[in-house]
Amino acid sequence: MTTKLETTLKREIDIKGQPFTLAISPVGLKLTAKGKRNGRELSWVEILGDDAAGGATDSMPEG
Repeated sequence: MTTKLETTLKREIDIKGQPFTLAISPVGLKLTAKGKRNGRELSWVEILGDDAAGGATDSMPEG
């Protein structure tokens, strides 16, 4: 059984030798350079794209 995502999880990742913070929340994802406030955000609805309006599917979109 999986745990419901109710609060924001933050993890540090290394991309090309630079540290970033990845925040995973019920709203979506945010990737920010370590020590900075502004980053790139992507909502779960944006990730699903047109599939979000049509309902959930069992498989992830190919790409």
